[in-house]
Amino acid sequence: MAFGKLTIDWRSTLAAVWRSNRHFLKPIRNVDLVNPDNLQGIDEHKEKLFRNTEHFLRGKPASHALLWGASGAGKSSLIKAILTRYHTYGLRMIQISKDDLGVLVDITDEIVDSHHRFIIYCDDLDFDEGKSEYRMLKSILEGTLEKPPENVLIYATSNCNKTTLEKMLKGEMPMDNVTENKRLLADRFGLSLPFHPMNKDTYLDIVDKLFKGRVQDSELLHQEATTFATGRGGQSGRTARHFFNHCQTGLN
Repeated sequence: MAFGKLTIDWRSTLAAVWRSNRHFLKPIRNVDLVNPDNLQGIDEHKEKLFRNTEHFLRGKPASHALLWGASGAGKSSLIKAILTRYHTYGLRMIQISKDDLGVLVDITDEIVDSHHRFIIYCDDLDFDEGKSEYRMLKSILEGTLEKPPENVLIYATSNCNKTTLEKMLKGEMPMDNVTENKRLLADRFGLSLPFHPMNKDTYLDIVDKLFKGRVQDSELLHQEATTFATGRGGQSGRTARHFFNHCQTGLN
């Protein structure tokens, strides 16, 4: 596979993204590094994913991770926070679309001999479609005749709802061939982290942190934040950030 003329220097490049239209890995110059301390309400998830990543960086047994559940609950932000926390320890990240999973093997062939360790990040993995590209993902997760690369882990997010994924993992759904393939794919992630809808107190804690030192009337702030969340379909870290931006622009 031709990855284009651009050679990535992973010593100075923290992350790259696969560009399918030009068929190459594009270095990300302005990486969105999320401060782990800003992620609230998911402390247990942070601890598990941090520990798994640390094992990976030390060459100890580590698992591919699937972060799934409620939209806006912090799944993608937590993966970004992993890069923030561990890039100085040699961790690098490559983002790939679920529609481009067919090139996974080609990408891992390019990085297998690197002294860096890589997380390949696939956002919004869909378990509702039996796409052929998922066979390639399963091969990377478990290997075929060729052992999976030791310096690569897959971290994926999915908005698949709790009932559907839990039933698949437990084998409680009627199994046609497509559903069985989905279950086998989900089961290959050794670390499964469910993200549930955020409660009101956690949502308001995030709002308070975003507005720290900017407002005097916290009760009014909470009222407006709650009303805003109701109009946006629910409380989440994403909604809190949207509310903050909304207030900053002075919109009514």
